[in-house]
This record gives sequence, structure tokens and C-alpha cells, in this order.
Amino acid sequence: MRIAVTGASGFVGGAIATALADRGDEVVGFGRTPRRWTHPRGRYRVWDITAGQMVSDQDFDAVVHAAALVDPGASREESMRVNQFGTRNVVRSFVGSRVVHLSSTAVYDLMVPSVDLPESTPPARRFLSGYSASKLAAERELAGADAVLLRPHLIYGPGSPLIGVLSRGARAARGARLPLPGGGRVRHRLTSIGNVVHAVERALRPETPRGTYNIGDATPVELGGVATELLSRRGLDVRVVDVDVDAAARAVGTLEFAARAARRRPLITRHTVKLIGLERTFDLSAARDRLGFHPTPTTLDGADDW
Repeated sequence: MRIAVTGASGFVGGAIATALADRGDEVVGFGRTPRRWTHPRGRYRVWDITAGQMVSDQDFDAVVHAAALVDPGASREESMRVNQFGTRNVVRSFVGSRVVHLSSTAVYDLMVPSVDLPESTPPARRFLSGYSASKLAAERELAGADAVLLRPHLIYGPGSPLIGVLSRGARAARGARLPLPGGGRVRHRLTSIGNVVHAVERALRPETPRGTYNIGDATPVELGGVATELLSRRGLDVRVVDVDVDAAARAVGTLEFAARAARRRPLITRHTVKLIGLERTFDLSAARDRLGFHPTPTTLDGADDW
């Protein structure tokens, strides 16, 4: 297959582009930054999806759309510009190609726990961040297209920004304590980058039914246990400290409002507090039955080198 991958200069897009090229597909990776993704059997082109449509090199069997602004601290306008209007430019640039779109479980209502949610659950009508609102708007840009939408939660793996966030938080924690809403005891269905690649490969098959699919690791885990083990492997021994979710959200909300009033990007948001502090588990039945998605369990094998 001839496949375009947007966001190839980033963690998720780069991993997908490499995996597809490794299996023998003709891959062209697109990204904003010059010389970021390389592969002996792939090509890389600079394209900012917010700048308008791609005007050349449009003949692809499929496009994997992984480019996104994943930042709950960004303004709604900035998030919409990248995630909604950037997606619109992708759809218009590759007419006739199957689109595999990397969405997010953040399109569900983050104000309440997500407990084994199926894709039929109505999306949020209230948003804690421009990121959530823009990812839902991006999904709607794909209405009527030959598209497979994948909704992962907290993607991890080598080079994941999530690893960096946890490490910085641990280094900043006083007395080797890592405060986590809910004490990190709530269940989360994390998503390894390997399972993301597996889902994309299944979605690219022409016979795969278009539609929206939750994806994730085989079984949910407690976030605190995973975080402490991961940090320990990186030489950072911490003890999780329980923080009340609602109290943390109120305190962070005050700081977030002050930061935005001062035209600064908030360091932490209510989106993040609610995202990690409440249960986030999702039903994978549709992906298993219709995609043929067979995820592996959450694993930290090799995490010492992440």
C-alpha cells in the first residue's frame, strides 16, 4: 500500500510510519519540522496541516492522520486551528483515500468517570479543555468519509511525552512523594504504542468496516502502580500521595483561570486532574469484533531505556 502519515515528526506518527515502512508499505511521512522522520524505505515531506491543503503528492491508498495538538493547556482557538481545521485540510487533500484518524477518549465527558464505555456513549457536551472540544470537532470533519476513527487513552512507550511528564513531576515532588488525584488507585485502560500500531494496521485493511473504535491495552490497571514502577526503573523512587480529585480540580481551576487572564499557558489543568483522577476504562468489544484487534496487556518491558 502507498500510505501517507501525518504527524510523522511526533511520537505517535513516527512510530506508526516506521512500523508501516518496516512491513513493506510505501510510506510518506508528513510533519512540520524538517528532517525529523527517516527510514530507508520511506520519504519525509514538510507540510503544516494548518497552512492549507496539500497541493501535490496526493495519490495514496490511505492516510493515517496522527498530527494533532495534544495540549489541554492550549487555548480553544489554537486547539481548533490544529485539530479541527487541520483535519479538514487532511480530508480535502486526500480525497478518495481511506483515512485512519487518531482521535482520543477525551471526547467523552471528563467530568464523570468512564466505566467500560462503549462507542455508543454520547460525546461530551461540556469540555474542560479546548483539546477535548477540538478532538470531537475533528471527528465530525470525517463524517461521510471512508474513515476509521481510533480512540486511545494515555498512549505510552519509548519517547512518549507522558513519560517525560511523570519524570518531571517526580523530580519536582518534595520528599520523594508524587501527588496523584485519587491516589492513583483508579483503573485506567492505558494504550501502548504497540497496540496503537496494531489497531492502525487492522484499520488500514480495505475490508475493515469504517466507524469509531475504542482501543487500548488488554486489561485495565491502577495508574499509581504503573507510574511508580515506571519511575523506579528510571531511578526515581517515589511514593504516591492521595489528593482529593474535586479539591484538586477546584484549586487547579483557580490557577488555570489566573494564568489565562494573564495570557499565560497554565502548567496544569482541570482536564488533567479529572482525566487521571477518575476511572477511565473503555469497552473494546467493537475493536475486537470488527477490527480484529487483539491487544497485549499493559507492560513496562524495556522501560529502563524509555
